[in-house]
Amino acid sequence: MTVYIHGHHQSVLASHGARTAASSAAYLLPHLHPGDRVLDLGCGPGSITLDLAEAVGPEGRVVGVDAAAAAVASARDAAAARGDTTTVFEVADAYALAFEDASFDVAHAHQVMQHLADPVAALRELARVVRPGGLVAFRDADYGGMTWHPASPGLTRWLETYRAAARLAGGEPDGGRHTLAWARAAGLTDIVPTTTTWSYATPEARSWWGGQWVERATRSSYAAATVAAGLNTQEDLQAIAQAWRQWADDEDGWFVMVHGEVLARVP
Repeated sequence: MTVYIHGHHQSVLASHGARTAASSAAYLLPHLHPGDRVLDLGCGPGSITLDLAEAVGPEGRVVGVDAAAAAVASARDAAAARGDTTTVFEVADAYALAFEDASFDVAHAHQVMQHLADPVAALRELARVVRPGGLVAFRDADYGGMTWHPASPGLTRWLETYRAAARLAGGEPDGGRHTLAWARAAGLTDIVPTTTTWSYATPEARSWWGGQWVERATRSSYAAATVAAGLNTQEDLQAIAQAWRQWADDEDGWFVMVHGEVLARVP
């Protein structure tokens, strides 16, 4: 059984809710068309899903699914706030989707496969519900590829303990480098692998990125999981949070997150 290492603390939902299709699914957007039927797996608080719905227009059909009821509730609230009454959000199992074969033209998943014990099985399930010739698109971070400046023992400990806890939970935190291999193993065709980054270096970006990790380092499921596994003590978590504060306040602070992404066809 895979446990979602981030959990659904408000700081996590707020962070995920800041994601947009432009920042997180730019590789997919040119391939969407008005009227497309789109499934968004692991939709979280729905910000990307709702952007995808705008891309396919009112004649399209968009469904966002997530394993967590809290995330689905947040996504429904986001849809109401946007005045979107057509996008559907449901609780679902990535390995057993409640949709008939070939129900969608496009299936999308952002930062999902890295958290699953069997990402290939999940991709095969996405392929099942997409019509032949349709698209499967997914993007995952690679924690092992994250870099920052200045050097920080606290951030090094954060990354080491996050990766260890994620693997104990059944996931692969360095998922970005595996995206091509997972797509090939799932039997997808016409695979186009690409790489993009998120970077945080402006004062505003550092404040936001560092600030939400201060919260997540002490209050999220990551914090609880690392303590439960003996990877951190509460004192360690406080030191990690302080390291994030110091990084965010440093005028030279710089952080980059690498992502692997795949656009592929269903045979």
